[in-house]
Amino acid sequence: MNSLMQEHASLFESTQELRRDLLDVLTDADLTYRLPGRNLTLGALCQEMGEIEQSYIDGFKTFKQDYSYRHPDAEVATRVEKLRAWYDALDQELKTTLESLSEADLQKQIDRGYGFTPTVPANFHIYREALLIFYAKAHIYVKALEKSVPTKWRWWIGDRADWESEA
Repeated sequence: MNSLMQEHASLFESTQELRRDLLDVLTDADLTYRLPGRNLTLGALCQEMGEIEQSYIDGFKTFKQDYSYRHPDAEVATRVEKLRAWYDALDQELKTTLESLSEADLQKQIDRGYGFTPTVPANFHIYREALLIFYAKAHIYVKALEKSVPTKWRWWIGDRADWESEA
């Protein structure tokens, strides 16, 4: 296993697990919920995150990243079980891809366009940040739906009102 995964695999897996926690509290009907204004449905937001993850997988494989991938099955935005299966497949592919990188690969840069070329480890951390941003967005939907999330989710993502309600 390369040094990136030796150092960060546990944190990475914990960050990925939060998505499973989210899906555990959602229903298909919840995925159709849209916040007021020009917002996506919650399902479309979840689909977008999966498409972003695919762009990172491709970037770690080819050292060139773009965001053109679109999932061909629209039901991933409306069916929790389809979304869960897709996320599980993506997570496994990402883990396998990251674990397969050599130490020399970790020194390479990923061309993300517009002159932005972070190293593989930096792009790994940017992906984790993208997940955390997604969780923050999803948390607004969860609160609007008046759903309860597991304690671990509240520790990582929740707000002060969530913490105080447990006191």
